Amino acid sequence: MNWLAPGEDGYPSRLATIDDAPPLLAVRGDAATLMRPMIAIVGSRNASGAGLKFAGQLARELGEAGFVVISGVARGVDQAAHRTSIATGTVAVLAGGHDCIYPPEHEDLLAAIIDQSGAAISEMPLGHEPRARDFPRRNRLISGASLGVVVVEAAQRSGSLITARMAAEQGREVFAVPGSPLDPRAAGTNDLIKQGATLVTEAADIINAVQPIMERPVMHPAGEPDSEPFESDPQGQDRDQITGLLGPVPISIDDLVRMSGASPAIVRTVLLELELAGRLERHGGGLVSLL
Repeated sequence: MNWLAPGEDGYPSRLATIDDAPPLLAVRGDAATLMRPMIAIVGSRNASGAGLKFAGQLARELGEAGFVVISGVARGVDQAAHRTSIATGTVAVLAGGHDCIYPPEHEDLLAAIIDQSGAAISEMPLGHEPRARDFPRRNRLISGASLGVVVVEAAQRSGSLITARMAAEQGREVFAVPGSPLDPRAAGTNDLIKQGATLVTEAADIINAVQPIMERPVMHPAGEPDSEPFESDPQGQDRDQITGLLGPVPISIDDLVRMSGASPAIVRTVLLELELAGRLERHGGGLVSLL
């Protein structure tokens, strides 16, 4: 296992451009895979058979077109995308340390990824057991390292929708696979399409959209990032203060930072925890409110 810093060979170039890029990234496997163009495929953990089949089909065709598929090695859509792209290169992003794989039954999948010229990355130290709050933090790495994020199936308020929102905030392309209005697993993806995500029915939809992006150079920050590294465990006092400032009336994130006195990284962390718990609603213009 190697620890890499932004700018070093093997540290994904696009990940280095996000505001809260990890100062160190633990890498196992073929670091050269991390330097190739990546497309993220995410979705429901309890995906339908059709959703799993289509996720695998997309991953296989994207791999054949020269892309690396990146995902979170979770059950459902993630594992389907990984398994069908092992031969062409896939990257697993871990929520815990490299020795704390979740779910445990995917240890064989992770081993196959690493053995066949893929890679696994984590910002967490060895021995770190993933907690609920670590998964949205992992998701920002999935979106940040990619050209775009494809959501195959996602219920309302799912972690995949948080990944899609992060992708949009990071300036990445957001793609969504439409589904039946009668299937709750498609409610989130159908809403993404209504909000402007690119509708996907085949891999060519993704390839055509990201081709112009690949032709542009990756722009790295000129100096130190404005915000601190992503805070992994905000103090209880900060969490209580930020939550206390929230209410049913929308407030801007900038105002939360100013009024709480907490760092932007801590405010983002608390908001992600609230969103994952289903207690936060996001509005246009960077406004948030409690549900």
